[in-house]
Amino acid sequence: MEQITSPAAQVILALIPIVGITIGGIIIFFALLWIHHEKKQQIKTGEKPKSNFNYKAMTLLSGLLLTGIGAMLSVFFALMTGASPSLLGGLIPLTTGICLLMFYKLYDWHNESGTAVN
Repeated sequence: MEQITSPAAQVILALIPIVGITIGGIIIFFALLWIHHEKKQQIKTGEKPKSNFNYKAMTLLSGLLLTGIGAMLSVFFALMTGASPSLLGGLIPLTTGICLLMFYKLYDWHNESGTAVN
């Protein structure tokens, strides 16, 4: 058999995801460090750090996305390979998404203590 790519090219192609993930991790680290220092300075000046992250919207969005992706992957893997371990690639995000949607529905968003609604 004739080799299509050289060994050097295969090594370079294998390094691309590693370098990408490493650079992404470094960027996320420094962004979190920056936010930490901002909050620390706000506390030193007597300002109350404002939390403007909308957990309710993020829970609903991630639950819907994971449920949709998991359902599509489950259907795809079930049709392509049948009941095999690859089906977990769709069932895991599907289950995670359903759990997040249940959390969104059951969590008491009006009470700061976060007790479940009966």
